[in-house]
This record gives sequence, C-alpha cells and structure tokens, in this order.
Amino acid sequence: MAAAVPSSATAVAPAHFRRPPGGRTRIVPPVRPLQVPIGMRLDSAGPGPAAGASRLSRGWWAAVAAAMLLVFAWDRSSGAAPVQHLYYVPIIVAAVGLGRWAGPAVAVAAVGLYHLANPALLTAPYRESDLIQIALFIGIGLVAARFARDARRLRQLSITDDLTGLYNLRGFETRLAGILRAARQARTPVSLLVLDVDRLKSLNDRHGHLTGADAVRRVGQVLLGRLPPRAVGCRFGGDEFVVALPECEMAEAVGVANDLRSVVHMTAAVLAGACFPAATLSISVGLACLSDEGGAAMVPWPTGDAEAADALFRAADRALYAAKDAGRNQISLAGVGAARPEIEG
Repeated sequence: MAAAVPSSATAVAPAHFRRPPGGRTRIVPPVRPLQVPIGMRLDSAGPGPAAGASRLSRGWWAAVAAAMLLVFAWDRSSGAAPVQHLYYVPIIVAAVGLGRWAGPAVAVAAVGLYHLANPALLTAPYRESDLIQIALFIGIGLVAARFARDARRLRQLSITDDLTGLYNLRGFETRLAGILRAARQARTPVSLLVLDVDRLKSLNDRHGHLTGADAVRRVGQVLLGRLPPRAVGCRFGGDEFVVALPECEMAEAVGVANDLRSVVHMTAAVLAGACFPAATLSISVGLACLSDEGGAAMVPWPTGDAEAADALFRAADRALYAAKDAGRNQISLAGVGAARPEIEG
C-alpha cells in the first residue's frame, strides 16, 4: 500500500499515535449527510466547559457560602481583626473556582457580613481600620478574579490549536484518556476518526501557503460546527485531524464521518481572500471502533487504556491510508489482523 505523506511537517508524535503499515479496510459508500446547521461550538469538539461543570459549580458555591457563614459567626463572637482577615479565603476560592465575577461578588458579600457582625459600623462613623478592611475585601476580590481569569486563559491556550480552535495534541490526549477510562468502566464503544485534507500540497504549490492554512482552518471550522456535542476534535498536526466519539457505535460514526466529508466537499470557501468553488476541498476519513462486539471496523479492548488508544489510532490511521489509495474523498472502515488492505466498492 502506498503511504500518503502529509503536506505539512509535524512534530514527532507519541508512540500510540505513530503510523504503522498493514491492516484490513473496507470503503463504505456515501450516505445522506446529517441536516445540522454549521456553527462554532467550542463546548463540543474543541476546548470548553467540561461535562458536569454546573454540578461542580454548585459544590463550589456551597463551600464558599459555608466558609463565609463560619467566618461571620466567628467574627460576630470575637470582633478580632485576625478573624476578619479570614474572609479573604472564600473570596479567593470563589475567584479561582467560580468564574470572572464570583470573586468581586463574594467580596461585596463579605463587606455586608462584616457590617452585620459588627453592628457599630451601621451607626457610628467608619474608623480608618474599617475603611482599610473594606478596601482590602474589594481589592482582593478584583485582583484574585484577574489572576484566576489569566490562569484559565493560559490553560485554555495550552490545550487549544491556534489555527482551528480545536484541541491540540496535548489537550486531546488528556481527554481521550478520560473517554477510554469511562468507556472501559461502562463497557461502551468508542469510535475514532482520523482524517486529513486531500491534495493540500497541490493547493499550497498553486495558490500559496496562506491558502493552504485557510483550507486547514476551514476544515477545522466544519468539525467545530458539525460534530455532536460529546465529540472531541483535535488538529493532530499539519492537515491531519483526529476525532474521538464516546458512546458511539460504528454505524453512527460512519454517519458523522460522511457528514463531515460531504460538508467539506460542498463548501465554497474563501481562502486567503480568494473565492474557491465547491469541491475544491475534500477530506479522506479513516474510522475504527473500540468495542466488545467484534465485526468490521471493530477493535477489541486491549489490556490498558494506553494500549487501547494505540490500537484504536493505528486501526483508524490504516483506514485513512486506504481511503486515500481508493481515490480520496472517501470513508474507510478499518479492521486489524490482515497484512495488506482490501478495497471494496
């Protein structure tokens, strides 16, 4: 089998994402694409709020409220300045764990509780120490919120591909490990798509590398808009993408893959300021499914999660090669165990 060569150089990938020869594949015919409008959904394929974030947020709020009431009770009984400084703890916790405005909001609440715990503040003029304490509540809330926002932004950047908005390899590997761990415990299938942009080198040579970069960006936008909410998409490097589909049987994964293929092929894209007709862009897709059921495109569960990621990626990657050998703009299902690919249809 002739090996496809990516049009853009990529960094050396971890062992379970390296491409081996051989495999058994089957080309599936096109099916009608899903009728889902294109739109940017950073909370699905790309980095965004994690599943269960609302439940975790409620837990943070409960902890902050309990800490505030505890400090309030202690402040009311003692009135000591060192106790009043403990209001800083829930203010900082809220800023770190609950988003942009939580720190300042809890700081305002701390000012209110500080007054209730020390009723003399409601009738007598403020002392200098009282003004300093109130200013510290508000200042710590604002500063902690700013630091927490910057930390979240840096973490987001560290796992996001700049060109497409999908996960980069670092972020994807972390998410994939969690998906495989959950799937192993629940004995649910996991499907993996490996795809890349067809003939990108030719597009680069004829129209320039800015055009090629925009083509990769456009495919990434299609993935962000068309993948189901539970999917996790990654720009693996150059013009190659990987998509993990948890709790997804092979038949459903074929529908997702064909939808991506169809939408990319039908897109009349504007690349580097120039208009290109539909069918300028196309992708080839390799698909494998990790499942206990067996059959076409099914990879049995290996011993550990690292081995599962390795087997799944290798099977889907072999299928990608077969799709390209079959003429590109194809979807190929991969199995394991055969020495050379067999193309049908």
